[in-house]
Amino acid sequence: MDSTELEARGYRNGCDDDRLTCHCYVAILNTIFDSYDPWAGDISSRDQGSLVAFEDGSTTSYALLNAQERGLMFVSPGQDVYKGQIVGIHQRPGDLAINVCKKKAPTNVRSNKETTVVLDEPLSYSLDDCIEYIQEDEIVEVTPASIRMCKNPKISKKK
Repeated sequence: MDSTELEARGYRNGCDDDRLTCHCYVAILNTIFDSYDPWAGDISSRDQGSLVAFEDGSTTSYALLNAQERGLMFVSPGQDVYKGQIVGIHQRPGDLAINVCKKKAPTNVRSNKETTVVLDEPLSYSLDDCIEYIQEDEIVEVTPASIRMCKNPKISKKK
């Protein structure tokens, strides 16, 4: 059997970050304490940005279809969102403001054909997942009805 030394300080965080962006997840971990090492610096944070709603409203399947091309979504159609709310994980570094409330423009009625929209399942998350996911300029809102993440308006205004 192979033996590998890993730093325990960031191992769990790395597994949880991967779990947020993966749909199925299985891991078996067996550890034995080896030794203490000198401080090795800061633990690296996530390398992906957030998808941020840039207007208030109710999400639509038309807008989410276009938004899911940019990353993984936390919201489903019909959910109320507000400006600055984190609605997904951007596939690239840096945050991206997107319109998840956009409605399809009405076109000529005779030529308008209904299309079936197939959306990916939104990612579910717990309070622990949210606290681990956020960065310095983001906050977690906890209400009896929901747990949401958003950009901190006090820090966003300074930028």
